[in-house]
Order: sequence, then structure tokens, then C-alpha cells
Amino acid sequence: MSKNKLKTEKPESKKPKGVTPNPDVLKKDREPEVKVKELVKDERTHKVLGVVFLLLSVYCFIAFTSYLFTWEDDQDKVFRYSTKELLIGDVKVDNLLGRLGAFVSHNFFFNGVGIAAYLFCYFFFIIGINFIVGRRVFRIWRNVKYILFGLVFISMTMAFLAYNADFPWGGALGNALNKWTSGFIGKTGTALLLLVAGFSWLIWKFNFNFKWPEKKIKPPKPISAVAPVVAAQTAAGTPVAAKDITPAARKNGLKEDNGVVVIPPAMYNEEEEEDMPPMHLVERDEISVIPSHAAYMPPAVAPVNMAGSAEEEDELSEEEEEEDPGPLLYIEERPEEKPVNKKKTGVEEVAFEIKPTFKDEEEEIEEIAAIRPVGPVDPYDPSLDLRDYKFPTLDLLENHSADKVIVQDTTELEKNKNQIIDTLKNYDISIQKISATVGPTVTLYEIVPAAGVRISRIKNLEDDIALSLSALGIRIIAPIPGKGTIGIEVPNVKKSIVSLKALLASEKFQNSTMDLPIALGKKIDNENFIADLAKMPHLLMAGATGQGKSVGINALLVSLLYKKHPSQLKFVLVDPKKVELSLYKLIEKHFLAKLPGEDDAIITDTKKVIHTLNALCIEMDLRYDLLKEAGTRNIREYNVKFTQRRLNPLKGHRYLPFIVLVVDEFADLIMTAGKEVEMPIARLAQLARAVGIHLIIATQRPSVNIITGTIKANFPARVAFKVSSKIDSRTILDIGGAEQLIGQGDMLVSFNGELVRLQCAFVDTPEVENVAEFIGNQKGYPDAFLLPEYVDDKDVDGKELTLADRDPLFEEAAQVIVTAQQGSTSLLQRRMKLGYNRAGRLMDQLEAASIVGPNMGSKARDVLVKTESELQEILNNLL
Repeated sequence: MSKNKLKTEKPESKKPKGVTPNPDVLKKDREPEVKVKELVKDERTHKVLGVVFLLLSVYCFIAFTSYLFTWEDDQDKVFRYSTKELLIGDVKVDNLLGRLGAFVSHNFFFNGVGIAAYLFCYFFFIIGINFIVGRRVFRIWRNVKYILFGLVFISMTMAFLAYNADFPWGGALGNALNKWTSGFIGKTGTALLLLVAGFSWLIWKFNFNFKWPEKKIKPPKPISAVAPVVAAQTAAGTPVAAKDITPAARKNGLKEDNGVVVIPPAMYNEEEEEDMPPMHLVERDEISVIPSHAAYMPPAVAPVNMAGSAEEEDELSEEEEEEDPGPLLYIEERPEEKPVNKKKTGVEEVAFEIKPTFKDEEEEIEEIAAIRPVGPVDPYDPSLDLRDYKFPTLDLLENHSADKVIVQDTTELEKNKNQIIDTLKNYDISIQKISATVGPTVTLYEIVPAAGVRISRIKNLEDDIALSLSALGIRIIAPIPGKGTIGIEVPNVKKSIVSLKALLASEKFQNSTMDLPIALGKKIDNENFIADLAKMPHLLMAGATGQGKSVGINALLVSLLYKKHPSQLKFVLVDPKKVELSLYKLIEKHFLAKLPGEDDAIITDTKKVIHTLNALCIEMDLRYDLLKEAGTRNIREYNVKFTQRRLNPLKGHRYLPFIVLVVDEFADLIMTAGKEVEMPIARLAQLARAVGIHLIIATQRPSVNIITGTIKANFPARVAFKVSSKIDSRTILDIGGAEQLIGQGDMLVSFNGELVRLQCAFVDTPEVENVAEFIGNQKGYPDAFLLPEYVDDKDVDGKELTLADRDPLFEEAAQVIVTAQQGSTSLLQRRMKLGYNRAGRLMDQLEAASIVGPNMGSKARDVLVKTESELQEILNNLL
């Protein structure tokens, strides 16, 4: 809806009854309220301060420079008269900036730091530049450290070098420091102290390299990574000596008639031949021949060397040494195999193994700032609009799992193992091996059944095993995909919290090159689960009330905020509950998108949700038109072309950020709007992935009438928290199991054809507020990202087509049509970013004004006005 229409719909202010305003009496003008906070943050205030500091810098520079030449004539006047006389009296001085310049210069030089006073000019200059430009051109605190060091070092050095000079080179500060240090460590010690301090600063600043140049060592001839086999034994049992190996055999690396295996001498270094151990003669039965294409040498390989005679080596020419040495052979020493007792009759005889959990190096979280991803430098960088934007730091989040580390309770594991074995044994089911993997909330016991045991028998014992373990609820995976085992997931007695901070600090997330990386949680083996939303490409979340859906949505949004720049990502947040996503209102001018004319970027009204979804469909169509004109297939190829300046912005091309639509409660929208919401959602799910629009939809009611087949077909990635029934689990995952979860963030993720159990990352409300405030306090765009305008058919139908109430964009649309000489509704949609309904309405009004001809079906309308002068006459007549 347009801004003008919104203004007309505002209710008029109520006036008190019985009071008529007197037209002869003028109303008092309301004095504008001046807010100090807004005045301090105003850009104009910063620019004025910048000009003041630059003027102060120039003033001090002129005064100090003039003081170098006029100090002798002005010094007695400054000493003779007080400050009051210098300010009020008519004393004449020689300084270019008058009495004030002489007084200021005297205090900075004579009573201050001497010639080092010029550093104050530099300080005022960098502050002024930063204020005027509006960004950090110079780093203030780093320069302050250098200035403070320079004031002390330069003043003391100048006082030491010009100790008896009349001019105050070091000032009062330098003379005082020099006098104290000379009396404490002497003049020689003072000189050494100044030298050490000066060289230390230079080393710290420029980091000189004091390494002595090393002599270049000639690299040795390359030695093959494999050891040639040259020892063998004849059939009679007589070993063959090295001297009996012919040069031809040495060259070709083949077997002789007597069974000797030889290899050319080019495979080892001739210079080191004398240092190598003598040849070992190995029995033929102990040699295992491995082909030369092996990837690496096994650890049990024993190198064997052969020392050939010098005469035979001289016979080989250089060309023969450069030829292919032929197949390479290895000797593998095989250890003796010990007999294994395969009898397993009781509980104690079943092999039991506790698998180590996945450990990230980032479990000990360091307080580091999020690193801005560095990529190849492109001619156009969209992030330059907010070049001072800082990514959120990890110290804004809390490490909830610091005191609750995953501990392997061996007593509990041994007890559960015995219970599982006994339960299966009661039903005459024997197993070969059982292993345990401890996770944050559940432990996975993997069993290998004995030969001939049906998997369905173990699957049917799910309730019996749960009864024997006294567990809240177990889940049997029979079999585990990709493994020859059967999994039994048992909840832990002591559960651990998975902190979002630990996931974001991990190397897998920090070094991720994904388009939209999201941190969902940790697997049972404690491995971080980081996925790319752009490849999902849409995510469907479901679960009962209070099982962690809202926390999961916050974890996804915070993950994206930590990784993406505001120019690369925009959110469309739909919150029918009105309280779940209100925390993100602070980042409206950075990451949020909304309809034109709307005040609130968090959408709560159902009617506005319908308009927003249809506006996203219009944005999708416009992006597809841009991709078609650019000759690209997806948003990544298009943005690469645009950043390489191969697309003309004058033709409507622009950088396309990713758009993520988040719906917190989808069931409420379906109940109130029905098809009006379902149709644009289904359309976006079918087509929007290629143009960078992705959907995250959550609902607490995963029934068939809410999650229809059309929606499910386009949401391959699904997340299921604990649900109330197996039917709900089948609705969301197409398989049971979600009803057996233990809640509080325990979830199943169906992605890439796999079903993975995760413990969702936990992020608390204060942490989300800290991140939102950190981003919101920074400089953002003038307004939120504006979606194309959408006008509902109900607002347009039923109104008479008259030019008196023509659209505010009528003149602009007429100019677009006349300039292009093409009466096309899609042209108005693309050029003016309008919806189909409003563009069609404008086209009808242009027809009524005789600017375009009547509708001709699929063909474009005829443009009746050929020049802009004719168009201007028509527009003037309509006024």
C-alpha cells in the first residue's frame, strides 16, 4: 500500500464537543523539542566538531611555527604580564596569531613538552578528519599511544641534547625528566636509556629481521620413498649375490631366470650408497609383493638396500638412468596372528567397547571476535555501503556448557550394557559385540547380532528394553544406515547443554565457505552439525509446545548474523505470536525487509502477511527476469557477474542479497487465511531457491491439513522436535521416531536422505538481545530493505476507472511506456518494481488517457504517444 493511501486511512483527531475554534485567534506555534541524545548522534554535529578540530590543528601549527622565530621578543612580555593582561590589555607581540598565540605557544613549549608540542597538531588533525569523514580513517587509540610515547621521549631527548640551549627544546617536562635521570643513573646512563627506548620503539613498530643469512645447501638427489627388493633365493635354496645381478636386470627391474628381483640404481642415491646397510637375504616365503601403485609405505615395511659394483654402474649411461625404472616392489613384514577365542556364552564374554566422542579443538572457547570472511577482491563490493560494520563478537554469548561437560559414567554404561544383553538373552537373541557412544543427552549402543538373528526380532523388543533400562524412552535404529550394526539410543541420566557459543567458535563454522551457514546442534558423537541453508534449500520445523522450536529459530538467526554482512542477507520475519521475534526489531535497518509504507518490520497481522508473501513472489519474478537478461542460472552466478561490473545498473541490474523468510507459527496462518497463505508459500518453495529466497517455517501442529503434500514436496530438509504421536512424526518426517524424543531441544533432522539425531544449540533471550543491540547500535541503512509493493484485488475491484483518482505513479508509468515505446504490463513490473495488479491498473489508466491502445491479448499494447512533448501536453491537460 502506498504512503498516500496510508495517510488517508488514519483516523482524524477527535475534537471536544461544544467548542468551536475562533478563526481570529492564531494558534501558538509548537516549539520543536531538542533531544540531546539525537543532537549528539546527528551527523551534522560530527561534521561541525571535525571542522573545529581541524581549525584548532591549523591554529596551533601556525602559532608554534611563529614561536620558533619570535620567542625571544615575546617571552619577556609573557613573563611580565599576567594572563589577564594578555587577554584584555593592548600588549603587542610578534607572534602571527597575536597575544593568544604567544601565550598558547609559550605554555606548550616552555612550560610543556618543547618541540614535541607539534604532536598535538597531529592529534587534533586526525580527530577532525575522523569526524568529518564519518568513519575511522585513523585509529585513535593506537595514535594516542604513539603520541604519549613521543611526548615523553622527544621532550627528554631534546632536553638531553640541548641541555644548555636558550630555546626550550625539551620544555619543562623534558628538563625535569633529564635532570632526574642524570642524577639517578648519570649522563651516560641517560644516553643509553634513550637509545634503548628509541630502538625498542623502532623494533616494535617495524619488526626488523635480525636473522643471519644461512648458507644455501645443495639439495640431495631424490631418493624413492620405497625400498627396492633385491634379495631373493633360488629354488635350490642358495642365495644370489649382488654381484651376479646383470646391468640389464638392474635397468629393467625384472626377475632373472634364477628368481632374483632387481631394480635400477636410479631409485637411490649413489653418493649415500656406502652409508646404507648391507643387503639382507630374505626367504622367499616371507616376502609379500605389493604393487607399485600403493598410496604410501606401510609402517611394517623394512627397507632393503643393495650395493652394486662401481664397474656395473659406470656401464649405465645417463639416458638409461632417466628412463622409467619399471614396477616397484615392497617387502611387508607380517606379524604373527594370535588365535582368538570365539566362544561367547555369557554377559561378561561379549566384547564391549566405549567409543570416544568427537572432540573439537574449539571446545575450550577463546574470547575472539568473529572474523570477517576474506575473499577475492572484486571491482564492486556491496559491503562498502556499511564499511564500518563490525561483526558480533563471541563474548556477547554465554558458554552454558562450561560447567556441564560430557562425562562418561562407566558405571551407568556397564549397567545399561548388561541390561541390554540380559534382555536380549531372555528372548534367545545372542550378539557378538556391543559398543557405546556417549552424547550430550543420549547414549548410542551399537550391537552386532549373531549370525542368523532377524533384525525384526530386536526391533519388536523396543518396549521390553525400555522397561529393563527404566529409561524415559528409547529409540531403536535397525539397522544404522552405512553400518552393519543395530543402534539403541538410551537417554542419559545427566544431560549436558549444547551452547551456541561453542558451535560458533568451532573451526568448522569460522572457516566455513557456505552461502548461509547455520549451526543446528551436536550429534550423538559430539560432532558439530553445520549445514548450508542455501542447499537445503528450505527448512520445515515442527514439534509440540515447549520443545525448543523458538530456541532453534533463534539459533539459526544468530548463526546467520554472525556470518553475513547486512548487504548480503535480509530477513522477512512473520510472528503471529507477536512476542517471539520482537527481539530483532533493533536490527531493522541492517537485516530486515518490509513492505513500503509499513512502520513495523516484524509482521504480525494476517492481512499484512498475505501482502508480504505476494510481494516476495513479485520479487522472485523480478529476480528471475534479471537472471534471464544476465544469462545466468542462479543468484551466485548473477552476483559474480554484477560484482565484476559485467551488468549495467542503468538497465535495472542490482546486487541481490539473500532473503530468508521465517514463519514462527504456520498453523495459525493456515487457520486464519488458508489458501491465501498456502499458495504463495508453495510457489516460493517451488521456484525461489535459484534466486536466493529461502524459507524457514515452524509449526506446533504438524497435521495433514496444515502441512499439505504440496508444501512437503518442496521442503526436503525437515526438523522434528518431540511430538505427541507417531502420526505427527510420520507427517513431518515420513517416518516414526519423533514421538520417542525426550524434549528440551532433542530433535531429528532429515537432510540429504539421512536421519540424524541432534541436541539443539541453546541460546538464551538475553544473548539474542545482546547481539541485536550490538548490531543495532551501529550505523545502518536509512531504511529497511523494501520489498515490491503489492495491491490486493479487493482494494482495486469495485472502483470506477476515472482519471480523477489516478495512481500516484501514473506520470512515472507514462514516461516509462513512452520512453520504451512498449505497452507491456511486465515492463512496468520490472522497471517500477510493482505487483501485477497495480501494474495492470496503471495500464488501464494509461488506456483511458489515450496513451496506450486497448488490450491485444498476449501481444503488447500499441503506444499512441510517440514523443515526450506530446506526453507532457496530455499530462498538463489532465491536471
